[in-house]
Amino acid sequence: MAALFACEDQATWRRVFDKYWDVVEAKSKGKKPEKLLSLDKWYQEELPALISSRPDKHVTLSELVKLMEWKLTRGKFRPRLQQLVASNSEDSVEKCSRKAFNLLPDVQAAIAELSILKGVGPATASAVLAAGAPEQIAFMSDEAMESVPGLKPIQYTAKHYALYLDKMVERTGKLNKVDPQQDWTPHRLEMCLWAMTTAAQKQLQLLEDIDVTGNSAQGNGSDSDHRPRKKLRTA
Repeated sequence: MAALFACEDQATWRRVFDKYWDVVEAKSKGKKPEKLLSLDKWYQEELPALISSRPDKHVTLSELVKLMEWKLTRGKFRPRLQQLVASNSEDSVEKCSRKAFNLLPDVQAAIAELSILKGVGPATASAVLAAGAPEQIAFMSDEAMESVPGLKPIQYTAKHYALYLDKMVERTGKLNKVDPQQDWTPHRLEMCLWAMTTAAQKQLQLLEDIDVTGNSAQGNGSDSDHRPRKKLRTA
């Protein structure tokens, strides 16, 4: 899965991004009916709007609990974390998350502030921050980290997250230099890497026609269209 991360063709990344919801929907069929799809729609669309609508960005306790439910449904299920997060007080969640957003762009300080909360480590903290500051933050998902070279074995520490985010920010910058739309963010890259890795793990055929050269039936007609293709395998 490191092949996609190394890809420098923005069109290839965009094709993967365009398939994101198809992968979510396909994976949600293995869960409770539509649970993942519903939670992911909430996290990707509703929660960012709620956070941005507030004069001082923050999340509420109920939002943090729902975010944890999304995180555990989208990735590895760890039921104990759900209970720990729910044991936080409303006041502590709002205060910590408000301070964390105010600490940006000092990501490490923001992660440390959120990690004060029970059940919240660097991964969950990154999910909170990515919802409110997607242009700066990428969620620390297992699927995305497994796709970034040089990060194995994965460690759920602030230091490891910093290594991951540095690489994601660097790749984001490179994509925006070659993409006229310049709308790539670390958060959007995480969505792409999650989709590609999940499609491979679930043996989905949704992304089988995407290759690391960015060449496809919709190629740009350049000489690169005639180069041998190396597929990103999804099975």
